[in-house]
Amino acid sequence: MEKYKLEIIAFVGGAVVMILELVGSRILAPYLGTSIIVWTSLIGIILGSLSLGYWWGGKLADRKPNYKTFSFIILISGLLIGVVALIKTPFLFFLQKNFDDLRTGSVLATLILFAPPSVTLGMISPYAIRLKMKSIAKSGETAGSIFAVSTAGSIVGTFLAGFVLIATFGSTKILYILSVILILTSLFTHRKAAKGKTTLLFLVIFTLFLANFLEPLFKPKLLVDKDTLYNRVWIYESEDPETKRPILSLVTGAKGRQSSMFLDKDDDLAIEYTKYYRLAGHFNPKLKRVLMIGGGAYSYPKDFLKKNPEGLIDVVELDPDLTALAREYFNLNESSRLTIYHQDGRIFLNKTKNVYDAILMDAFHSSLAIPYQLTTKEVVKKIYDTLSDNGVVVMNVISAIEGERGKFLRAQYHTYKRVFPQVYIFPVYDVENGYSAKNIMLVALKSSETPQFKSEDSELNEFLANLWTREVEDDLPILTDEFAPVDQYIVEILSEI
Repeated sequence: MEKYKLEIIAFVGGAVVMILELVGSRILAPYLGTSIIVWTSLIGIILGSLSLGYWWGGKLADRKPNYKTFSFIILISGLLIGVVALIKTPFLFFLQKNFDDLRTGSVLATLILFAPPSVTLGMISPYAIRLKMKSIAKSGETAGSIFAVSTAGSIVGTFLAGFVLIATFGSTKILYILSVILILTSLFTHRKAAKGKTTLLFLVIFTLFLANFLEPLFKPKLLVDKDTLYNRVWIYESEDPETKRPILSLVTGAKGRQSSMFLDKDDDLAIEYTKYYRLAGHFNPKLKRVLMIGGGAYSYPKDFLKKNPEGLIDVVELDPDLTALAREYFNLNESSRLTIYHQDGRIFLNKTKNVYDAILMDAFHSSLAIPYQLTTKEVVKKIYDTLSDNGVVVMNVISAIEGERGKFLRAQYHTYKRVFPQVYIFPVYDVENGYSAKNIMLVALKSSETPQFKSEDSELNEFLANLWTREVEDDLPILTDEFAPVDQYIVEILSEI
């Protein structure tokens, strides 16, 4: 093992870098989301930090290369990751409260939390190369072998984090593990200093586990805090701000509630916009078979089954763990009239041979943006082809209508207009103000027959009365698979929500 000591250290360093980056996305998700803006900040700053570490590590190694200094660099890396575990929750809570701009928040979060350990991790490979190098004649071979081993570690770390660690341990415990692994690697690097570092190791472990008990003070009182393969999920009890009834909520993102259920009696939909999906039955009274893309805690599918005793509903939910949590906490029961598919909504639409009377869209990633592949003209054409002759689409959009904050709605509206003969929008709140961001229900009809905007159902009449009658400006390119800047449009509205 001593013969390959430097290769082992380089492998560990490479693995830790990629695990830290992937875990970083989960740490940021509840506060900043997982949009392309957040990923750009995370990848760009970590790459920049690694570059600084490569330069600094090489410069330091050329002065007086020795295993004691090398061991200290690795030790500092482990301690810095431990610091991330200690400060991440209060720091991100502070950031969320004080910085509305997503770009600024993402850059600051990544700089403060992940840049310092990335710099020291970047120092490992060049320092290992200098210690390994015995002759100038073989310097290229030495550098190549160390970087190859480090890259192999990064590959293993990527698959290990993505396929196993995140869904098994959760992000905070993974930070503990990485911190301890690096401190142990530091002991392995320079065993003469092991005595003092062993004491430090136990102190770090004690501090990290103490922090684990203090961390919940900075978060809502959670019933569930779970990392799945696709989401960071929080489930907690609170009070509905409008009805004052106790509710159970599921959150996967930085803003708002993704799903809620009344706790005193599960007798109605707890979030107002979800009631607007009932409009599908108004625009297509022969509603029999429905597809919903985006299950969450399955609030509306449960409502549909209750109100349509003969109806069938298929739900496409990417994350099977959300379905499991809905069964455990949100009264989702088995039904022969409910079929669940765990896959991406676009993939389902590409492959399905089913025909539906209504397609309901409620798929979001954690920054409140609809996944771009579910917004483009190509997928809208797939939706059109999957509908029966009188089929209807009801889609939840978070946007303004007018001004800078309305870019996404306008682009999405006119994308649907290119495919469907009739498209309408119904703001859920603040109906007359086109500049405020809110839930807006987009309704697209496959039929060319002009619908009625009155109903014998008083609730549906209230929804229909919110019809937007002013012009929706056609000032943006439609969304296509080639060009769909959805995340950039949504960034404009996040500060308002």
